[in-house]
Amino acid sequence: MERSQPVGWARHREAVQTLRDSYAAIPPGDRVRLAKKTSNLFRPRDTVTRGLDVSGLGGVIAVDPQARTAEVQGMCTYEDLVDATLPHGLMPLVVPQLRTITLGGAVTGLGIEATSFRHGLPHESVLELDILTGTGEVLTVRPDNEHAQLFEAFPNSLGSLGYATRLKIELMPIAAGVRTVNLRFDVVDDLLEVVGAVMESGQYDGRHIDVMDGVVFRPGESYLVLGEFTEDAGATSDYTGQDIYYRSLQAKAGDRLSAYDYLWRWDTDWFWCSGAFGAQNPLVRRVWPRQYRRSDVYHRIVRLENRYGVAARIGRWRGELDRERVVQDVELPLDRTGDFLRWFAQEVPMAPLWLCPLRLRDREWPLYPMHAGQKYVNVGFWGTVPIEPGRADGDVNRRIEDKVFELGGHKSLYSDAYYDRETFDRLYGGPAYRAAKDRYDPDHRLTDLYDKVVGRR
Repeated sequence: MERSQPVGWARHREAVQTLRDSYAAIPPGDRVRLAKKTSNLFRPRDTVTRGLDVSGLGGVIAVDPQARTAEVQGMCTYEDLVDATLPHGLMPLVVPQLRTITLGGAVTGLGIEATSFRHGLPHESVLELDILTGTGEVLTVRPDNEHAQLFEAFPNSLGSLGYATRLKIELMPIAAGVRTVNLRFDVVDDLLEVVGAVMESGQYDGRHIDVMDGVVFRPGESYLVLGEFTEDAGATSDYTGQDIYYRSLQAKAGDRLSAYDYLWRWDTDWFWCSGAFGAQNPLVRRVWPRQYRRSDVYHRIVRLENRYGVAARIGRWRGELDRERVVQDVELPLDRTGDFLRWFAQEVPMAPLWLCPLRLRDREWPLYPMHAGQKYVNVGFWGTVPIEPGRADGDVNRRIEDKVFELGGHKSLYSDAYYDRETFDRLYGGPAYRAAKDRYDPDHRLTDLYDKVVGRR
């Protein structure tokens, strides 16, 4: 791990001025968007040749170990943030699974990880932020100032209300290592019962639990991973080489990882999705450079396939069915998660599935209206399914949307969505969104949230 050097306030102010100059250069009436080549989204994106210059907004401004806070630029990746905080024995309250997710992206688009059963979602640890709005102003936004409306509406607005240039976030202590226990369950309801008990007490078998997530490999085989931060000395596992993390859950009753390797345990193989590129084949893995076994590399391969469709053409040449992309994260109330998992096992031929318990810390957020005090489980599934004869591309995703809605859940909006506008407004805080949009982007220079997420359908 290399320590990321803070950029400092002077360079940050220069970068913000460059951003504002790039906004001023966009002709009046033209849509405003980021001039950004990379993304962790799974929606189609327009190629932008002229947009907001965020090139200088990708670093950590400062870390305050005593106050346990960090001042971070909006385009800073969690990889760089972790490199800056771990030397102080600190981490963000929630570190999303993939290295190149940005702070601004996780706050405006939501994020989650194994600490979420204690600390909620990344935006809940934000103390204040600076936002470039659709009017070209950079506003300092807090829950207790005149822009509290924007503070509340920003999470899940996906850049349609503005772009974060600076975020002040809480940090928390983390030890040198993480010790885990991998609990196998033959019945997923038994796993969910333990999830509820840990969320209630914060403990398992008398041990304090800092992190919790799980994997469903098939209906009769699922694992709950419970971990605690530890300073205990001892050997640690390495899943950046030949060994593969998710497979270790089936082979080991427990494990110990360094704090750094634990935070990025899912990134090396993009959970389990690296198998689609051959990266889990032992022979291929030996010659695939370790530094290129990471999520952003796999994501670039996917973007190339989306552009050129080489694998799809080969599949048709072989007589195979076309495939529908099913890449989603959904949040279900804990007491309905079992119903969803059973339905999914019968209706969608895809496994494994990731489970990540969560609950909001102390308040509700209008554009992603989960209920404070209620226990939820995020279910993540990422892959493709064959488009059966008589079916159309998108049918499986629509059925999943309907089932999640029926069970009182929500789904994240980083991927394909098919809601009609009325349903979308009901699920994602339409009135609160429009009020904030009219105030902070009155000329609608930023793409509307519904148009950005669903409008291509």
